[in-house]
Amino acid sequence: MASPPPSKKVKLALCQLAVSADKKSNLSIAADAIAEAAREGAKLVVLPEMFNCPYSNDSFPKYAEDIEGGSSESADAMAEAAKQHGVVLIAGSMPETSSGKLYNTCLVFDEKGKLLGKHRKVHLFDIDIPGKQTFKESDTLTPGQNITVMDTSVGRLGIGICYDIRFPELAMLYAKKGVQLIVYPGAFNVTTGPAHWELLQRARAVDNQLFVATCSVARDPDFTYQAWGHSSVFDPWGECLATTEEKPAIIYADLDFEEVKTRRTNMPLESQKRHDLYDLVDKT
Repeated sequence: MASPPPSKKVKLALCQLAVSADKKSNLSIAADAIAEAAREGAKLVVLPEMFNCPYSNDSFPKYAEDIEGGSSESADAMAEAAKQHGVVLIAGSMPETSSGKLYNTCLVFDEKGKLLGKHRKVHLFDIDIPGKQTFKESDTLTPGQNITVMDTSVGRLGIGICYDIRFPELAMLYAKKGVQLIVYPGAFNVTTGPAHWELLQRARAVDNQLFVATCSVARDPDFTYQAWGHSSVFDPWGECLATTEEKPAIIYADLDFEEVKTRRTNMPLESQKRHDLYDLVDKT
């Protein structure tokens, strides 16, 4: 397992935002939330999945921006907010256009507004639960091809987006690379949310003995897609440090990354694994 940066305590803010069809308003709301979180002492701020547009296949092409081509008002606005308020910013996700394809993309900025990296959602949300929830991101989006681990001033982070949380192998790879916190901007719905949202977070945290944070959009009764909300953060023991309901909110948690070391010392799962019987292969 890779060695993470020195352990430290970090104040985390999860910004569960109301999102509308007005992109400029969404960006303004996000910037205001980042400012408020910074005033409260947060050094790591997280936004929700699709924080700049409604979550729908109709919206993704309309709101998509060319990040690599330098034509992205959303990326520019978030870089400025991170710089202005001196925070590491995990800017939820947004639709990205690149080489004729669309991606569900999370950008991460340092406290100087520099883009540290991006994660394109690896596992697309394609489900059909008859009479309850049907959605196919693959109708418009292309899956990402890389895992995302980055060292920041607040620690070593791994990024997933929403449906990525259902795949334990991704979290296991992150743990193997010394990640201290996995962040999943997300938008589970009112069918899957009550059943699995908390369960999956606890499982990823406990199995890998690290912190897990999720940040959802707030629920809007006028939208076809009803988000579950309930942004949360769990520690390596699986205990909930902070959570909220379905309405707009900013929640905070103090993360002590020394706990990652402590839990792994108390219960050394990594050294106890039977690599003679099974193993995890990193193909990236």
